[in-house]
Amino acid sequence: MRTRPYSEVDVFSEEPYRGNALAVVHDAGGLGDEEMQRFAAWTNLSETTFLLPPSSPEADYRVRIFTGSEELPFAGHPTLGSARAWLDAGGSPRANGTVMQECAAGLVPVRVEGESLAFEAPPITRYGPVDEPLLRRLAEVLGIRRVEILDASWLVNGPQWIGVRLASAREVLDLQPDPTKAGDLEIGVVGPYDAAGDAAYEVRAFVGGDPVWEDPVTGSLNAGLGQWLTDTAMATPPYTVSQGTVLGRRGRVRISRRDGKIWVGGTVTSCIEGTVRL
Repeated sequence: MRTRPYSEVDVFSEEPYRGNALAVVHDAGGLGDEEMQRFAAWTNLSETTFLLPPSSPEADYRVRIFTGSEELPFAGHPTLGSARAWLDAGGSPRANGTVMQECAAGLVPVRVEGESLAFEAPPITRYGPVDEPLLRRLAEVLGIRRVEILDASWLVNGPQWIGVRLASAREVLDLQPDPTKAGDLEIGVVGPYDAAGDAAYEVRAFVGGDPVWEDPVTGSLNAGLGQWLTDTAMATPPYTVSQGTVLGRRGRVRISRRDGKIWVGGTVTSCIEGTVRL
């Protein structure tokens, strides 16, 4: 064991401690897979990241991303949170105004705009309609009638997301998923707000388990939803998404489009800086 720099940051909220927390271990060289996984489970946060020297000459750093039970090739809020922690620790991007992150899914550009950061959405590797038996199962999991699902699509971009579109933000907020039917599904639900406000959509993210675990604010899901809603003419970037409302959070995800690419952004705040013995 040795002492390493350690950070915790709050991602996707303009109000500190109202977004999604991320633990970041800096200078993580020498740590094995089992050590990283054990520490990620111990933090009891949705994800923990480990910063390493890049293997690609184009990258500023390399990151490994762990949930409490597995390693992910890519995830959204860990991307922005890791970039903020790296910058706050003195990192200087090679490209002016853009951090180039290397992860298992490849290189991910992160734009720096003050306290706000935005990543370019990675390619969706499975994208398309959901078959009828699965649609019926999704409705059962979410506790709604099949007819209430207006549309659905696979949105796999690392996590195995399935996007589900409902008629309104109110319907999204009222969902009460049934954990006994979720299995290993990863479900993202979106619905529009009728009245003008700071957010155009409400989003909720459910990951199968017992009970169903709800993610406070989810970058990868919103990246997939941004592509899908734009492609189906249901949304026109830029727009803002609200997430985490039912959990007492105030997540705000900003979706924009540049040169045909979807970008996912939000405010990231450093909350804890110190050291950890690993």
